[in-house]
Amino acid sequence: MLSFRIALRYLFSKKSHRAVNIISAISIAGVAVAAMAIVVVLSVFNGFSRLSEDQISRVDPDLRVMPVLGKTFAGADSLAVAIAAIDGVTAVVPVIDDRAMLAGMREHIPVEFKAVGHGYTSVIPVDSVIVDGVFIEKFDTLACMQLSVGVANRTGLRPSVSKVAELYVPRRRGRINPANPASSFRSTRMLVSGVLQVDRADVDNDRVVIPLDVARSLLDYSSGEASSLEVAVASGVSVDDVAEAVSAAVGPGFDVLDRHMQQADAFRMIEVEKWVTFMMLVFILLIASFNIISTLSLLVIEKRADSSVFRALGFTRAGVRLIFIWQGFLITVAGGCVGIVAGIVLSLAQQHFGLIKLAGDPAALTIDVYPVVVSMSDVAVVAVAVVVVAALISQITRIFTRRLFDDSRLKTTK
Repeated sequence: MLSFRIALRYLFSKKSHRAVNIISAISIAGVAVAAMAIVVVLSVFNGFSRLSEDQISRVDPDLRVMPVLGKTFAGADSLAVAIAAIDGVTAVVPVIDDRAMLAGMREHIPVEFKAVGHGYTSVIPVDSVIVDGVFIEKFDTLACMQLSVGVANRTGLRPSVSKVAELYVPRRRGRINPANPASSFRSTRMLVSGVLQVDRADVDNDRVVIPLDVARSLLDYSSGEASSLEVAVASGVSVDDVAEAVSAAVGPGFDVLDRHMQQADAFRMIEVEKWVTFMMLVFILLIASFNIISTLSLLVIEKRADSSVFRALGFTRAGVRLIFIWQGFLITVAGGCVGIVAGIVLSLAQQHFGLIKLAGDPAALTIDVYPVVVSMSDVAVVAVAVVVVAALISQITRIFTRRLFDDSRLKTTK
């Protein structure tokens, strides 16, 4: 299209008035900065999402099998054996999740305990989150528990072979004597063998890990009863494919959840924040693009002589206007392309070299640099947003240029 080719030539040609060159550069720079900010901000959100995934992988399994109805289900041990035979599955462990009260040296506090079966370390890398002591199920004749750092701080309990801690749960069966409230609870005594820290509030505040057989005895559960099954998937194997196979094996009575499903609320919150921020930045991009209209007004004035020549060569008035409409579109797209490239370069530099550090004591932080991950899908979304904004600016330019050409002072010769 001839109008497009002329507009493209105008985009790169030097203007006769220096002010037009400066204003054009400012317009492109405004769009570029806005587009760059969108790419960088989306990459930062991707980085925090990846950080959340890494933290979740330290305590949440690749897959969790849970009953659709009810708190627990029977036959967990036999079902675990069947799932372990599926290709891609490396380990399966029955788990019981419940609430209890822990009697500590300083105070008694409510806790959420997680009772895990043998081979739990094959599903979750527990040793990587133990900050004091070790992960063992039993020492001599006493069972052992592991406390989260929050529980350890509040109760004053530390790994020791000379001090025991008591865990209380409400009695599930039998009569309760109102005259003896203590009979309403069952308790067990255990050693504290380790303290774990995951840097997640839902785990670090009130989590206690105990052996599965202790929990079954304490809660009067049957030998094959559990709340869920935690499944480890072999490295390099598609978790989705294994999830489909596990779902087919366990039937419709169970939900098979991957890590994103297990922490759906957390990831949904990150996604909502990410795209709300994206919409706000797109609005800023749109506002920045309005500077192009002032550039076009000066360009129309400067190119009045050219417009007269085009009309003499047979261009219609609409054809001349189309040149400046394309000009507005090209300026916006050019600025957007420059911004996208700059945003990718800055994000990759931060991703690989960690140029911008987080404020605070590095010893107290999980990471010391802003996490950034560049996603090509996000870059494509930004590119689409730039094109949409450019098209909108073109439509506004169409109305604006019509008014300019209808102005008697700027009419071209027929």
